[in-house]
Amino acid sequence: MQKKYQHILFLSACIIFLASCSNTKYLADNQNLFVGSKMKIEAPKRVPSGTKKQLDEELENLVRPKPNSKILGMRVKLWAYNIAGTPKGKGLRYFLKYKFGEAPVIASYPILQKNSAILQNHLENKGYFHDTVTLDTVAKHKKLTAKYTAYVYDRYRIRNTTFPSDSSRISKALQRSAKNTFLKTNRPYDLDRIKAERERINARLKQRGFFYFGSDYIIVDVDSTVGNHKVDMDVRLKPETPEDAKKVYRINDVVVYADYDISSDTTLSYQNVKKVDGYIIVDPEKKFNPKIFSRTLVFKPGDIYNRDDHNLSLNRLITLGVYKFVKVRFEKADSVPGNKLNTFYYLTPTEKKSIRLEVTGLTKSNNATGSELSVSWRNRNFLKGAELFTISAYTGLEQQFSSAKNATTFRFGGDLNLYAPRAPIKTSSAFVPKTRFNLGYEYYSSDTLYTLSSFKGSYGWQWKESVQKEHQLNPVSIILVQPSRIDSNFQMQLDTNVTLQRSIEKQLIIGSTYNYNYYSLARPNAKRNNFYFNGNLDLSGNLIGLISGANVNNGNQKLLFNVPFSQYVRMEAEIRHYLRINRFNTIASRLWGGLGYSYGNSTTMPFIKEFFAGGTNDIRAFRSRSLGPGSYLAPPVAGYIPEQPGDIKIEANAEYRGAFSSVFRWALFVDAGNVWALNEDSRGPAAKFSSNWLNEIAVGVGAGIRIDISVLILRVDLAIPVRKPYFPAGEQWVFNKIDFGSSDWRKQNIVVNLAIGYPF
Repeated sequence: MQKKYQHILFLSACIIFLASCSNTKYLADNQNLFVGSKMKIEAPKRVPSGTKKQLDEELENLVRPKPNSKILGMRVKLWAYNIAGTPKGKGLRYFLKYKFGEAPVIASYPILQKNSAILQNHLENKGYFHDTVTLDTVAKHKKLTAKYTAYVYDRYRIRNTTFPSDSSRISKALQRSAKNTFLKTNRPYDLDRIKAERERINARLKQRGFFYFGSDYIIVDVDSTVGNHKVDMDVRLKPETPEDAKKVYRINDVVVYADYDISSDTTLSYQNVKKVDGYIIVDPEKKFNPKIFSRTLVFKPGDIYNRDDHNLSLNRLITLGVYKFVKVRFEKADSVPGNKLNTFYYLTPTEKKSIRLEVTGLTKSNNATGSELSVSWRNRNFLKGAELFTISAYTGLEQQFSSAKNATTFRFGGDLNLYAPRAPIKTSSAFVPKTRFNLGYEYYSSDTLYTLSSFKGSYGWQWKESVQKEHQLNPVSIILVQPSRIDSNFQMQLDTNVTLQRSIEKQLIIGSTYNYNYYSLARPNAKRNNFYFNGNLDLSGNLIGLISGANVNNGNQKLLFNVPFSQYVRMEAEIRHYLRINRFNTIASRLWGGLGYSYGNSTTMPFIKEFFAGGTNDIRAFRSRSLGPGSYLAPPVAGYIPEQPGDIKIEANAEYRGAFSSVFRWALFVDAGNVWALNEDSRGPAAKFSSNWLNEIAVGVGAGIRIDISVLILRVDLAIPVRKPYFPAGEQWVFNKIDFGSSDWRKQNIVVNLAIGYPF
């Protein structure tokens, strides 16, 4: 075995050597491979380290061209491009050269020299008015490095900033906005800051009714002759600014073409159309309830024009879900006195009804194969008020083959959902609050085990503060699970296994749920740090239990529909952090915890509300829902995959994500965690949460390949356990037992996870 590894190491060393030394032999005699640039800043006075680092990064990003990319320090893509030669037709060589490979980046002195002028111009735009940038090149072994030296002196800073002082309405608006100016005293001169100030003023005035104003009407005069490396700035209107840009406009008529298409005749007069809540709704076929628009639109006749209200109205119309195109047009209302705007909304409905059919096939690790058929129908304007109504139905069949006995499972079910774009919740966001009604039923039957019937229903609201923050509140949520036709052989297993008993017990859950979600990347950005948080609170039976005085420990268990109702409090929270290294490299980490506490009418949590560990999006080195609780190891059950529930869950994950290309990506990861029982049960003290919980943490490591094809991400993760909490104390870390050469070890320890999307 040791000799085998020596061969692998020798082969790897040869590949590294070839990849590093063969990239230049394909170049012509007068060519050099450009391998990068170095930046140096020289200043007579000390430049603060933070400023110097930022300036270094800014200048480095301006240099062109960029050298060939590296993977683990090697230009693998360039090497692949070179060794592929000249492919004749499609095939592996074509893929290596034109899909995976990169052409060599050849050093060009005129381009490098042009960089000097670009860098110098950038320094001047940042306030370094007396600067020089020099270029030096170093070529060795047909590899060229560019060295730029920037000689910078004191940076100019703002001394005074003045705004118009006359009594005109627009000048007064400019004066009021001066307190929020970006051009504050002692800030460094920065051309980008001046541009941002013009945009800030434009946005401010647009919010104050200056509809025809634009940032191009603002000019900032800079006087750099005041001495002591200071500048004075004078913010003023350009002389050629049109009069309309200086006027405040109000909204006159708001006309909504609720069923618009390109052939619609909008030239007809709308004056005789009846107004609804002040809006003129043009909808000859009455496809939409006019109340939609009074709830959705922010503009009201008589309001001062406001750009934020303009954008907010558009966004709210789009999020209704019934329009595929939304357009707004403003025009001066010349027929009425004052400065007025008529507002026209052109709304093109999307297809009202649609149907979708899906057929899937599956295979499982327990030798089960099967298929599922599902069909869904939706109506996007069910009650003419932009309500979304969906009906879905599904049926599936699985067959499990084993040497002992074949088993067949059959299930079918359906869901009804109604989303109405209104809720008793006030929000100023671009998203219309929604009320949701849900009803569902599922029938599950195993010919060798049991039959389960489950019903569910809920009523609640969904709303967003912003694109990043979302709330869901269900004041009423009901789940009823009824077992029947339990096989006699399986009943014998139930009599001796409390976990199996709980998995099919009668359950009635009546309560409320609340969920809060925050995701900073919901608004795309290039920040180095991004976060995700999800918190959930689930209550059941608390009000009923209080009123009825239920207490199972005192023999006073209450029934509803001949089933004991569950009484519990369940809380969970998940925090993720994404550290962006560059475009294709990210370190993602997650901390996840949950707690379920049953009381009153219940001695245990409902099985479907318990926590589980292991699986494709969990601790990937352990089979789905099979880990724990604590240091407990479940014995195998014939014909049944054991699932191990817990009342407490703690989990932590970290994953380094890189890329071979924009499509093929890779990851290295470590997962840790476990579940525990809050109270001791038939699984013994090993399953109970105690002060020794940290020694019962399971750990797995692994690597994965991800294929990103934009519409979805296909993921394959291979993981192995490195810490098994159910092993004796002192033997739980199993690094010394890893043996990839052993087929038995691989069969027992390597877990392959196939999934869609990232695990977190």
